[in-house]
Amino acid sequence: MRKNHWAKALLLTLLLPFTARADEGMWLPLFVKRLNQADMQKKGLKLTAEEIYDINNASLKDAVVQLGGFCTGEFVSSQGLLLTNHHCGYDAIQSHSTPQNNILQNGFYAATKAEEKTNPGLFVDILVRMEDVTGKVLEGISPATPEAERVATVQKRQREMADAAKENGQYVAYVRDMFGGNEYYLFVYQRFGDVRLVGAPPEAVGKFGGDADNWMWPRHTGDFSMFRVYASKDNKPTAGFAADNIPYVPKKHLPVSLQGVSEGDFAMVFGFPGRTQRFLPAAGLQMTLDQSNPVRIKLRDTRLKLWKEDMDQDAALRLKYASKYANIANYWKYFIGQNEGMKRLKTVDQKKAEEASLVQWIGQDPARSQQYGEALTTINQAYAGLRQYNLSSQYVNEAAFGTEIITLSSRMMPLYMVLKATPQDKAAISKATADLKEPVAEYFKDYSVSTDKKVFAALMGLYMKDVPAEQQPDVFQTVKKQYGGSMQKYADYVYANSFLTSEAKVNAFLAAPSLAKLEADPGFKTFNSVYTNYTQNILPKMQGLQAGLTRANRLYVAALREKNSQKVYSPDANSTIRLSYGSVRPYKGRDAVSYDFKTTAQGILEKEDATNPEFVVPQKELELLKMKDYGRYADKNGALPVGFITDNDITGGNSGSPVINGRGELIGLAFDGNWEAMTGDLAYDPELKRCINVDIRYVLWCIEKLGGAKHIVDEMTVVNNGPNPGVGAATASAAGLSDVEKMKVKTEDGQKTKVKKKKGKEGAAAGM
Repeated sequence: MRKNHWAKALLLTLLLPFTARADEGMWLPLFVKRLNQADMQKKGLKLTAEEIYDINNASLKDAVVQLGGFCTGEFVSSQGLLLTNHHCGYDAIQSHSTPQNNILQNGFYAATKAEEKTNPGLFVDILVRMEDVTGKVLEGISPATPEAERVATVQKRQREMADAAKENGQYVAYVRDMFGGNEYYLFVYQRFGDVRLVGAPPEAVGKFGGDADNWMWPRHTGDFSMFRVYASKDNKPTAGFAADNIPYVPKKHLPVSLQGVSEGDFAMVFGFPGRTQRFLPAAGLQMTLDQSNPVRIKLRDTRLKLWKEDMDQDAALRLKYASKYANIANYWKYFIGQNEGMKRLKTVDQKKAEEASLVQWIGQDPARSQQYGEALTTINQAYAGLRQYNLSSQYVNEAAFGTEIITLSSRMMPLYMVLKATPQDKAAISKATADLKEPVAEYFKDYSVSTDKKVFAALMGLYMKDVPAEQQPDVFQTVKKQYGGSMQKYADYVYANSFLTSEAKVNAFLAAPSLAKLEADPGFKTFNSVYTNYTQNILPKMQGLQAGLTRANRLYVAALREKNSQKVYSPDANSTIRLSYGSVRPYKGRDAVSYDFKTTAQGILEKEDATNPEFVVPQKELELLKMKDYGRYADKNGALPVGFITDNDITGGNSGSPVINGRGELIGLAFDGNWEAMTGDLAYDPELKRCINVDIRYVLWCIEKLGGAKHIVDEMTVVNNGPNPGVGAATASAAGLSDVEKMKVKTEDGQKTKVKKKKGKEGAAAGM
């Protein structure tokens, strides 16, 4: 009976209802036809399911790529031109910037393909196909299968399926679990390793609003950058740059619409959302709220303040640390918003109520009790144990690895292991040292030893102060005994005596690596003490608790889906390709505060503040905006659109995702979520959750008008011509001209044209 009940539960997870609501869901495109198509068409989709996802013919999936494993991009020309967010391209832009040629600050557009800038290590993955392999992975496995045996069997099958799908290195492939290990899917990609920077606006445009506006609406940020994907002469992927590579010809690129958006318009976001935890139980949410997020906020805040002190005093250092600062600051603010949201929305209480209902439902049936009865009890016990060690884990990640010398030391581990081996393998040592040459050069290019020492003293001091003594690494005993408990004095010693603070000294060590020298280095010794303590005293205990939690979570999710069989759940995001759909939609943020669905360039002028680096507007942009030189990118009211919001379900990793209208045309780029819904990764709120997008018309205006790179816009397939096709800059907003009359005004290439004065009152009112 138990086996039959389990089989019935599995069947219910596979035979889901045939329609789903848009409100919550990052959907696997494989199931669009079965789960989503009817609802999407009701909301305004004009495409078929096959036009969205098809493995035999060109479809939207072929126009969407995962960029560098952390962002999304989309093809907008037949020559491999790729759009993504400015913050996704930030590291590449910064890497090509120098004090003498600061393209991060000034912006950059390649006038020719020869001027496009190479980016070693940057790649894009394009989906070839995905497949539901649940049956193959779980074949022969039942609830009676011991957990250790299940884990080993599943992992072995995942590796074998992925290896077979790679076809001797032709593809990148992996099998990912969904719904807590209740389902499994194979993903097969082509990986292109030659991705070149084509253009980006000035940082003051691409990051307008900075930390103050981050995660906020209304927004006026031109968050975009452009790359080009290159391939071999036969249009195949290459591992990296080659002089004879040519622009990749994608199977599909997105046409770009100038029609704009209106409230209620259909919107689809296609991309690679990073990670959500919407099946996280109440105990997990409580630990996040009480422990994990407060530690992350505290330690990141400390690091950011110390970095900023030095960045504000040194322009060269600011450039070096710009990308690092932006990365840390982004989720520092996110964690703050997530905790505030969890408290405001009572997320833990809602989850507890859901679990109480689930327990009641389980108890109503003996078979269900046998199958699921211990799941929540096991989960709560596991989290009670994890709370004892979670603090240590967070401090290792955010404090120890928040210091750069510890990060560099960790990169030495492969070399350390081969140096320790008996007998030593000279070939392995040679390879390990060679593998470090490029990372070391990259590391020191953007490194300040004095800044890192300040951060080390502060973060490691908090680590020693806040973590229980019995869970601390041995190095803290050294600090207490030999340095009077002063982490600052210990930091002075470490940074004065470690060869890991100098590129020249590191390279000298790599030229003649010695186990004794590495083990004696105070920077590496500190790392090794932290690492050893974590792997021997903390991690094993957490892994023991996680083992039982994994099985309990799987049963918990299966029980939820069986209980709520009328609801179609989407799996948690896990960096695999997904789509979400919804509508352009305003929202009410809180009592008496309502937000429109769009912003315009007027907001840039209103926020402009030459004394605040986050709200500086480049002089050229100021002039263009004040003249209302919008060209064909003005909306029907003569304003320049900048941003808009939709109720699409997104998360980190969706950055750069195309926002697509019902006809399959690009209308914007997703780049952020709103502050009021920062709990979205843990619990979805249909009334508050919003996706913040930069309007494609502002992107094109920035490229053509602000950047003077019309040749890049000309490469795209621009359709619909906008609400005011052919309207010149000054005339688009001319008071006294009717919409019909404005439509009659001709321009060429978006240039301003003169308008003849009209006789009578209208002409006088227009000021012409």
